[in-house]
Amino acid sequence: MQLLVYLLVYPILWIISRLPFTILYILSDALYYLLFHVIGYRKKVVHANLQLAFPEKDGKDIMRIQKAFYSHMCDVFLEIIKTMGMTAKQMEERFEMHNHDIINQMAAQQRSTVLFAGHYASWEWLLALNVRLNPKAYAIYQKIENPYFDKLVQRIRGTFGTTLLRTYESRQRIADLVENGQTFVLGLASDQSPMLSKAKHWMEFMGVRVPIHVGAEKMCKEHDLVPIFLKVEKKKRGYYKATFEIITEEPKNIPDFGISEHFMKSLEQVIRKKPEYYFWTHKRWKHAGKEPQTAVTKTD
Repeated sequence: MQLLVYLLVYPILWIISRLPFTILYILSDALYYLLFHVIGYRKKVVHANLQLAFPEKDGKDIMRIQKAFYSHMCDVFLEIIKTMGMTAKQMEERFEMHNHDIINQMAAQQRSTVLFAGHYASWEWLLALNVRLNPKAYAIYQKIENPYFDKLVQRIRGTFGTTLLRTYESRQRIADLVENGQTFVLGLASDQSPMLSKAKHWMEFMGVRVPIHVGAEKMCKEHDLVPIFLKVEKKKRGYYKATFEIITEEPKNIPDFGISEHFMKSLEQVIRKKPEYYFWTHKRWKHAGKEPQTAVTKTD
């Protein structure tokens, strides 16, 4: 059954990946109308998240952001598929990178780096990093249940040479790279909500106290990796700009959870400027109000 679904869907994805961008965005507009006005995909979740994050905004502003978000979400979804049919030159034109030389500079000093990214603007096209960087690029991802689509996702995300690491194997693979003296750049989205049972640190994000992921910070401290905040902006439809900002070159000297909090605060500043480009369908605030009253922050 899984193979049948794949065989039926793949030809459609292949055709989409070969469409000119002008046609791609006409298709995106149609998809937006279908998801927002007809199906209402996760509209309640998005609306609730926006009201929680922006209590000062009235219904008209919330609706404007909501509609703009759905339009952007459809763009990103089709841009992911389009990656299969893009050349390195097209990617460089549409996904600008500024300050990325700091990663090459760190690599020249035998320092590996970790990119702290959020689900903002275009995080998928970050996988084209390998085209312009000296160290090998890796990214952590969640395995897809359908093995055929899982392989397809690996192929799409690895189009420009980035190697994907599944979540369960990432810690050991990174430890092996460090032990073998290999320099690398690791990219991962660090803004999702952790399982409540595994929550180790809480902070305010968009005005709401929630648990945050701290695994990337722990990895930086354990292996002396340089944490970098990856700021992505949407310049216009189909064009993005990424800027790299070193959080610290001495991760072991930063108090516990300081790196993670720096990332979340930096991401919040970006979101507040253009909230329509954040992925509001995620249940990022589902654990709000669930912080144990007597909880002691864990360090492991």
